[in-house]
Amino acid sequence: MKKILLVEDEINVVSFIKKGLTEEDFEVSVALDGSSGTQMASDNDFDLIILDIMLPDTNGIEVCKILRNKNIQTPILFLTALNTADNIALGLNSGADDYLAKPFKFIELVARIKALLRRSSATGNEIKTKENIYTIANLKMDDDAKTVERNGELISLTATEYRLLFTLIKNKGRVLSRVDLLESAWDINFNLATNVVDVYINYLRKKIDSNYEPKLVHTVIGMGYVLKEA
Repeated sequence: MKKILLVEDEINVVSFIKKGLTEEDFEVSVALDGSSGTQMASDNDFDLIILDIMLPDTNGIEVCKILRNKNIQTPILFLTALNTADNIALGLNSGADDYLAKPFKFIELVARIKALLRRSSATGNEIKTKENIYTIANLKMDDDAKTVERNGELISLTATEYRLLFTLIKNKGRVLSRVDLLESAWDINFNLATNVVDVYINYLRKKIDSNYEPKLVHTVIGMGYVLKEA
């Protein structure tokens, strides 16, 4: 039975989610504020954390950052009523793996949870080989070590930025639509908030392109993005 930590302060939402997930055969633990959630996530092994952003003490963004700084890599799904692209990107950039905007349908919550658990399981069971090193021009991506270099300089990427670059480099030379990138880099099978991809492409460009030549991330107007040498 998969164990889920739910960090949420709205009692009616807690009741709704816990009842539904219990019926789906998940074991659900609840924290009603950010401090308790941080402590429970630090002291116990959970398969997934559902984290509300708007909490009465430590907000969800800060909780996520604290857990990632402690090297706790449990998948985190944000719940947010602030569903603008900037707010969503802020949440993902803090180290979360996915988001779900309130109000939401329970069937979508379950789908997101199962997608994250599948991805987490697949990552844990990968057999690593040196074939997991990808290069284009002077960019090198080592998926064994989860490192990225440009001109021999190590570049620090968030987990979401890393997955986006990994999707692009595996498909170098191929134009990928925003929906393609959502489905591959975020494992989202819903055509939602594709402008989040644009925000993350900008993050990625600042880190791997702005100070280097040749430029590698290119926009194909009306179609999407492609990783290639100019």
